[in-house]
Amino acid sequence: MSLFEQYMRFRGYDIPGASKFLGDLSRLTREELDRRQMEAAWAIARFHHASNPLYRSKLKGPLPARWEDLPIMGKTDYQTVLGGILTDGMNAGDMYTSSTSGSSGHPFTFAKDKFAHACSWALIRQRFGWHGITLSSRQARFYGIPLDRRQYAAEKLKDRLMNRVRFPVFDLSDEALDRFALKFRKDSFDYIYGYTNSLVIFARYIHQKGIDLKAWCPTLRLCIVTSETCTPEDRAILEQGLGVKVVIEYGASEVAVIAFENISGELIVSEENLMLEIVDEGGTVLPDGQSGSILITDLHNNALPFIRYRIGDLGTLGPAAAAGSADARKRLRSLEGRVNDTILLPSGKRAAGMTFYYISRRILESSGVLKEFVIHQRGIADFEFEVVTDRPLKRPDEDLIHGILDRYLEPGLNLRIRRVQSITRPASGKIKHFYSELKT
Repeated sequence: MSLFEQYMRFRGYDIPGASKFLGDLSRLTREELDRRQMEAAWAIARFHHASNPLYRSKLKGPLPARWEDLPIMGKTDYQTVLGGILTDGMNAGDMYTSSTSGSSGHPFTFAKDKFAHACSWALIRQRFGWHGITLSSRQARFYGIPLDRRQYAAEKLKDRLMNRVRFPVFDLSDEALDRFALKFRKDSFDYIYGYTNSLVIFARYIHQKGIDLKAWCPTLRLCIVTSETCTPEDRAILEQGLGVKVVIEYGASEVAVIAFENISGELIVSEENLMLEIVDEGGTVLPDGQSGSILITDLHNNALPFIRYRIGDLGTLGPAAAAGSADARKRLRSLEGRVNDTILLPSGKRAAGMTFYYISRRILESSGVLKEFVIHQRGIADFEFEVVTDRPLKRPDEDLIHGILDRYLEPGLNLRIRRVQSITRPASGKIKHFYSELKT
């Protein structure tokens, strides 16, 4: 076991045990997997109907006879005090809790029981293993980090346990990218992991500077991108600049990895842990090959009912692999709506659009008033923050938002905070948290 797995086992998360459980599921035929999925989905629905106050209130009566008649859950269903929606008899202190990124404009706090969280990590271990990566492999992590002292310390401890070096994406200026590149001369990284947008900026910089990253870091063999859509153009830039193969991960913090790219370049759905459905605007299930809204049922999480949960993305499910393949899991044929823009600042500093994940999370945890948000960059120093809140913002709330923006980006920015009743969705169905209107 890796040091991280030993630490997790000490805390009650049995990743090796969960790995064996998932390994058995991976060997099922398509027919067996379909049967197992529906059995597990109905089991979790029955459990939460009997034991979870949120799901009982959502159903308002007995379970229907047809799966398609179960209600569709939305992000706003979970935007309340966590203790009030946890399953009866469960305590947040005895399980994994965290906050969603807010990338869809709907941040909330969630919980996962220990078995469900162990299954999430077991699946990550398995999927990384497809590409020769273990939970002990040396990671160059292009990611954000909470600046709150307690959360910062927790993330740094996790970095140490997981053998990773963090490259904070709040500053993507040339000076910062130069420092990032130099770290690859001094360390033996096995792979890079991070936000697509930030890594594309880094790869462009490497290419423009004529740096051969593989020569600087001969151990480097893979780049895993997450959180934002990786277009074919992005992949080409990344592979040219970084000199390694690119693998796509599609996930969400509350349900972990939803799909992961195999060695053949197919996005394999995490059917061991999740059941995916594609529905139209009216909630009707669509057949494979048709694009619609992605619904996810977490088959193991007893703490909260992520059942027919609308994740906020559009996608298309394909059939299982071609005849003769040993892998019976379905493929995610297309995914839409997770592209983030880059923040440009008066000082010349650049930052990833995902920076607003940390800004929203900090505001959510500090004030508790934020329900939904988007940010528009109107000019080089001008930002407009549209917020949906339970009550009008008070001066301390606005001062908090200004202060966090100063801390994560830079002081002196012009910020207009506008409270609105609702935020209009774009045609893709996905609300991005950040929109840049600058011409670059």
